[in-house]
Amino acid sequence: MGRNPEHDFEPTLGRVVKVLDLLGNPQNAYRSVHITGTNGKTSTARMVESLVSEYGLRTGRFTSPHLTSVTERIAIDGEPISVGRFNETYEDVLPYILMVDQESEAAGEPRLSFFEVLTVMAYAAFADAPIDVAIVEVGMGGLWDSTNVIDSDVQIIAPISLDHTKWLGDTLREIAENKAGIIKDGKTVVVSEQSDSALEPIVDAAAEHGSHLILEGRDMHVASRIPAVGGQMLTLTTPAGTYQDIFLPLFGEHQAHNALLALVAVETLIAGGGVLEGPIVEAGFGSATSPGRLEIVRRSPAILVDAAHNPAGAEVLVKALDESFDFERLIGVVGILADKDAEGVLSVLEPVLAEVVITQSSSVRSYDAEDLAEIARDVFGEERVHVEERLDEAIDVAAARAEYYDTTGVGSGTGVLIAGSVILAAEARILLGHG
Repeated sequence: MGRNPEHDFEPTLGRVVKVLDLLGNPQNAYRSVHITGTNGKTSTARMVESLVSEYGLRTGRFTSPHLTSVTERIAIDGEPISVGRFNETYEDVLPYILMVDQESEAAGEPRLSFFEVLTVMAYAAFADAPIDVAIVEVGMGGLWDSTNVIDSDVQIIAPISLDHTKWLGDTLREIAENKAGIIKDGKTVVVSEQSDSALEPIVDAAAEHGSHLILEGRDMHVASRIPAVGGQMLTLTTPAGTYQDIFLPLFGEHQAHNALLALVAVETLIAGGGVLEGPIVEAGFGSATSPGRLEIVRRSPAILVDAAHNPAGAEVLVKALDESFDFERLIGVVGILADKDAEGVLSVLEPVLAEVVITQSSSVRSYDAEDLAEIARDVFGEERVHVEERLDEAIDVAAARAEYYDTTGVGSGTGVLIAGSVILAAEARILLGHG
């Protein structure tokens, strides 16, 4: 924790490459799926993991950020590694990290960052397990993200929108160019529907690397989807075939498209691009989870938690709410990081929130609640905005406001939505007994 945090780093792979070389390149000991994009990465990773596990293969999943404990970022067979194993892995790799730290500092450059160390730990822990398949989510971007030292068998590029512009560029094209940096020579890249400006550099990069490009809208489709109790029923069409009546216990159209990406990636990985066994696909998707993504964490009044933290994420959240829930009055609890488009997020949420309680997470990057409230008042109007700096008090206020308008007394039609940042979602889950 004394190292540079995830938002303060040098864009280079050099330090991680040196440490992994000293460790004997553990990242080459298993097959892998590498995932980038702006939104949907973690949900897609968890679905890939669930499908691969149904084939009896051991999995390793590296995702970020975590919701409750840093150990969640390194999961083996779907479960976070234990605290003891996390510590043992750190101790195992530390001598090699310190060697590279010393070399880097002698050259006037920084030590490995927090995320670089975690990446090394994940790849080492996976090799030590050992696993058969690693599912790896980039931390940020792709080209120089420390995870990009892996020679993945399949790359997934989820929807790209404007985010992390300080590091990735101010346009969709620049951001897509960076994310396309995970594409590897002669491998398969599975790409979600993208705007033209984001798709062009991806297509160019795939051609340059001689990759097999599978595009949503051209080669694969969500053929149909019907909202159902606890999720949705899907029909998915891939280059290999059509999978009908697949139940996915996750809400929202975006999760159907994430499922499509996961399915095609696993077709490539397991069946060489052929069709997967129907019962295995049903079981894999049927057991899929995505904590903190439109997750119901309490009822009466209903409290939902979502990790949406940029306008694009807020838009898919709103669509999912409209489709899968029937709230007459929804109260928001919103906290946003200061480097995000706060006005954009609040503007998207405004039509579905009767009132909003502005708060902040424990992160040093969080918008001060009073400063964020000023933006919220411009969007919602003075009378619809409340401010509670502490998250627990903000949730209490929102729940009380929801209950006040509950005319039947059974929590029907009213609810609370907690959103705005992954960290806020994580802390809310802990407060509400889901940590």
